[in-house]
Amino acid sequence: MPTTRTAFAGVLLTALTILLPTLVPAADNPGGPQKNTLSATVAARRAFYTAAFEQRMLLTYAQSGLTATGMPVDVFREALIGYYNLQQRGLASASKPVLTVIDFSRSSRLKRLWVIDLKQQRVLFHTLVAHGKNTGEEFAQAFSNVNGSEQSSIGFYLTGNTYNGKHGLSLKLRGLEPRYNSNAGSRAVVVHGAEYVCEDFVRQHGRLGRSQGCPALPASQASDIIRVIKGGSVIYAHAPAAVNYTSSFLQLDPALAAFARSQGLAQL
Repeated sequence: MPTTRTAFAGVLLTALTILLPTLVPAADNPGGPQKNTLSATVAARRAFYTAAFEQRMLLTYAQSGLTATGMPVDVFREALIGYYNLQQRGLASASKPVLTVIDFSRSSRLKRLWVIDLKQQRVLFHTLVAHGKNTGEEFAQAFSNVNGSEQSSIGFYLTGNTYNGKHGLSLKLRGLEPRYNSNAGSRAVVVHGAEYVCEDFVRQHGRLGRSQGCPALPASQASDIIRVIKGGSVIYAHAPAAVNYTSSFLQLDPALAAFARSQGLAQL
């Protein structure tokens, strides 16, 4: 896939351009040659792991067929960095290699939810997903972590247990970010199916139906998706560019440690 190889070459070149200068020990380092050698070794390993991570990310992106589905590579990269950060913090288990991505920068008319099997490198589901009534019409624009807002929340979640509610099989969510989604439990923001999440609704109204803040799925697919992602898998709800979202889960260095462990590499 030439475009993917070209993209990887660019990413690798950028990573090495940034990191390789750190491999040269400073002549006036008071720690002496031994400290310089140790620092150079750590920096070289970090450069190698960074390149390995970027390669693995692009390989998974290509082999999963995500290019054809419209997911931007930078959104997938963010989701994967967060996935490994959650592992590093002991919040997510490596035994649940399923990653769900919601791209709220896309029109609600489009399929903007993906469930990806990272081990098998394949997309398990790609479907529609609703945003909250007060988040926007066709496009998601306003987000909240406040009770009663009827707005969607962004950031990283862990999936919890299932239950049967008014929408049938539903899935509890644990929001992990105090500024963005930590009130998911008290707001009853859950994954569930809804009749207004379908192509017919889009054709009739020019947009998807909207929820009270839940990431509602097509009724015909909800149960199957919930059964796959329940029990501690990671969900990343990506915000539009105009939204000011910053997160420690998007820091690369701590993610590299979990990534290296997953690949059987020595630690940084």
